[in-house]
Amino acid sequence: MDELPGALGTSASLALRLGQAVFSIASLLFMCLDVQFYSYTAFCFLVTIMGLVIPWSLTLAMVDAFSVFVKRPSRQAGIMSIVVMGDWVLSFLSLAASCSSASVTDILMASGGSFCSAKLCGRYQLSAAMAFLSWFLSLASSLFNLWLLASL
Repeated sequence: MDELPGALGTSASLALRLGQAVFSIASLLFMCLDVQFYSYTAFCFLVTIMGLVIPWSLTLAMVDAFSVFVKRPSRQAGIMSIVVMGDWVLSFLSLAASCSSASVTDILMASGGSFCSAKLCGRYQLSAAMAFLSWFLSLASSLFNLWLLASL
């Protein structure tokens, strides 16, 4: 079987996983620069989900790096099904967290600045944007791995 770009064990998958981790870390940093995010459930949800995405992405990035350097990708159906399920679950959760954070930030900004300052709401917007970018990369890698799983 030809190598599917973006599937587990390829250099494209390594780039996708590292991008997920970088955008998730950036989302956490922008959200956690201020302690006021604990007042809103959507922001706590985003922090929790990004806290789950980071170790998942970094672990699979290490698997990808090992597979790229050894030049022997793992193509076992059981492992691939676990990776696909984990990717799909975290993809949907990160989409939900980024959408809820973006909507709460929009409501806070529409309130006229009485609940958060412009600087603070700007950080919340950047955090939601980074979470959206992380979700996009997560969706791409989960689709590639689903395609690979179907071809095994």
